[in-house]
Amino acid sequence: MTTIRPGLSAFSLLVPLLLPWSAIGRDDGAGLEPRDRFEKSEHMVPMRDGVRLFTAVYRPRDAGPDSAYPILINRTPYGCRPYGEDELPARIGPSREMMEEGYIVVYQDVRGRYRSEGTYENMRPHEPGDLPIDESSDAYDTIEWLLGNVEGHNGRVGIWGISYPGFYAAASLPESHPALVAASPQAPIADFYFDDFHHNGAYTLSYFLITPVFGYQKDGPEESAWYEIVDPGTRDGYKFYLDLGPLKNADRYYGEDNVFWRQIAEHPNYDEFWRRRGILPHLDDVKAAVMVVGGWFDAEDLYGPLNIYQTLERENPGVFNMLVMGPWSHGDWARAGDAPQVVGNIPFGEGISASYQEGVEARFFRHFLKEGHDPDDPGPDLPEAYTFDTGLKRWGEFDRWPPRGAEATSIYLGDGRSLDREAPGPDDEQPFSGFVSDPATPVPDSGEIRMVMTPRAYMTDDQRFASRRPDVLSFRSEVLEEDVTLAGPIDAHLFVATTGTDADWVVKLIDVYPSDTPPPDGSPEGVEFGDYEQLVRGEILRGRFRDGFEEPVPFVPGEVTEVDVPLQDVYHTFRKGHRILVHVQSSWFPLFDRNPQTFVPNIFEADDDDFVAREHRVYHSAEFPSRLDVRILPAGD
Repeated sequence: MTTIRPGLSAFSLLVPLLLPWSAIGRDDGAGLEPRDRFEKSEHMVPMRDGVRLFTAVYRPRDAGPDSAYPILINRTPYGCRPYGEDELPARIGPSREMMEEGYIVVYQDVRGRYRSEGTYENMRPHEPGDLPIDESSDAYDTIEWLLGNVEGHNGRVGIWGISYPGFYAAASLPESHPALVAASPQAPIADFYFDDFHHNGAYTLSYFLITPVFGYQKDGPEESAWYEIVDPGTRDGYKFYLDLGPLKNADRYYGEDNVFWRQIAEHPNYDEFWRRRGILPHLDDVKAAVMVVGGWFDAEDLYGPLNIYQTLERENPGVFNMLVMGPWSHGDWARAGDAPQVVGNIPFGEGISASYQEGVEARFFRHFLKEGHDPDDPGPDLPEAYTFDTGLKRWGEFDRWPPRGAEATSIYLGDGRSLDREAPGPDDEQPFSGFVSDPATPVPDSGEIRMVMTPRAYMTDDQRFASRRPDVLSFRSEVLEEDVTLAGPIDAHLFVATTGTDADWVVKLIDVYPSDTPPPDGSPEGVEFGDYEQLVRGEILRGRFRDGFEEPVPFVPGEVTEVDVPLQDVYHTFRKGHRILVHVQSSWFPLFDRNPQTFVPNIFEADDDDFVAREHRVYHSAEFPSRLDVRILPAGD
C-alpha cells in the first residue's frame, strides 16, 4: 500500500483545494484587514457531558455595551486554522462584506476533530430530547456558553456553513437555542446515502480517495491532518479504478481502522445505520429564519439544499425560509465576489458571487441579527426563491419553488431515437432501443484524462464523446423553434429489460448548441462550442433499488420493468435554435462504481466473475412509454 501525508506530493496538495470553504477565509482584495478589526481568543467550551470543544472567537475591537454585535457561528470538521491567538486568517466570516460590517464570528472544531475532545462520528444521528448528545445539543451548549462568556454581543445568534459545516448549520435547528434566530445551511449534506458518497444507491467511486478525511480517529489534539491520503500513482482515474477491480480489493488501501470505509462497505442498503444519520426527519418545529444556499452544478451536495428547503417549507409553515440556487459548483459562492463564474467550460458571467454576498447573504443576516425581527415583520425584502437560469444566464425571483407558473408535462423517448412532447403511438416501428453494457469497458464520465478526489467539472462537460459510444442511447428533439424553460424537479420513468439480474440506469439531460455557436466570453481557449453538448443534469439509479432503497430486488431476465430515476431540480432555458438531448446508459465511470450486472447481496463484496456483459433494452412504445416528467415555465413568467 502506498500512502502519503497530505502535502508531500502534487496530488496530495489537492486536498486543501478540494475543500476551499473549510478555510476560515481567503484574501479577497483590498479593504479592512482582520487584525485591524478583530481581536482573537481561543477557548475549550464544555458540553453537557463534559467533553470540551475548541472554539475560536473573533470579536470586533469596538464591541462593548455601546456597540453590541451579533454572534455568527461556523461549526466544522475541517479545522479552525490558523491556531494561536496571535494568528488571524485573511478573511473572517462568510464574506468580506460581512467581515467589514461587523459580527462576533465564532469557529468551532466539532467533536473528535482537530483540537476538540471526544469521538468523531460522521453525520452524528440526531436524538430528540434534552439529554442525548448530538450536533443540535452541542450547538445549543456552545451558544449558551458564548452568551455568558463573550462580551459585547446583542443577544442574537446566527449560524452558517458550507458542505459539511452546512450540515452542522442545519443540525442546529432541531430543539435549537432560543437565541438562534438565523441559519444558513449552504450546500448542506442532508443524508449521506443521497449526498456525496451515494447517489440513489450507487457508490460515488470518485470519492474513494477522500475517504480517509472522514475515516480515522485522532489520538489527541491536532492542528494538521492526522490521516494519510492514498497516492494513486497516475493522473488517469479511469485506469486507476479499472485496475482496482471489484470494490473488495479496496482492502489493499483501507484496513479495519478506516471506520468510514467499513461503514460504507458494510451498509450497501438504506438501512437503520443510514436512516438515523439523515437530518430531514428532524426539521420540524423550527423557530429560526433559514436561508438555504446551493449550486445548480454542485456535484457533491445538490440533494441536500433542495430537500432541506422543501422539508423546512412543508413542516414549518410561517417560518421565514428561502432558497438560493446559483450557477455554482461546490462552494463557489464563497469565493472572491468579483471573479468570473465558470463551471467546466461554461462561463456564466462576472460579479455573480458578489451580487449574492452583498445583496442576499449580507442582507439576510443583517435583517435578522442586527435590525431585529418580530412575528409581524414580512422579512428582509428578499424573494422566497432566488434562482439562476443557467441557460439564459440571469437571476430569477419567485414566491415559491418550484415556480407557481411551471406546468407539469412529459417529454417522451420515441421511435428513431427521437424526443417529443407526444407519447409514442401504436404504429411506431421500433418499440425499444438496445445496447450491450460491459463492465470491462464502462462509459466514462468525461472525455478527458483526469483524476479527481471530489467530482466537479463533469457537471457541464461536453457529452459528444458519450454520444458516439454504442452503449449510450441518444434521444434528440428537433431544433427548438422557441425557448423552452424547465424549472423544478425532473423525474425519468423508464421501461427497461435486461438479460442480467442487476443493472444501473443513468439518465442525462443535455443542451445541444447550434453548429455556428461562437465561443462565449470568458470560456477557456481551444473549446469548440459549435454542436457542444452541455450536460444540464444527470443522475444514476442502482436498479436493484427501484422498489425502495431498504431491500434490493433482482431483475427477472427479459422482463419489462419500470424504473424511476429522480434527476432533481433544474432552472434552465434551452434557447431557440438549440436541441434537447437525453442520454440513457448503464455505467458512468469512475464517477460511480461499476454494477456487476449479476445480482449479489453486497456489491462491495462482489468477485471478478460476477462482472458480466449484459444486453439492456429501453422501451419507447405505446404500451411502455419511457419519458421524462418535467415542469415548463411559460415565457414571461
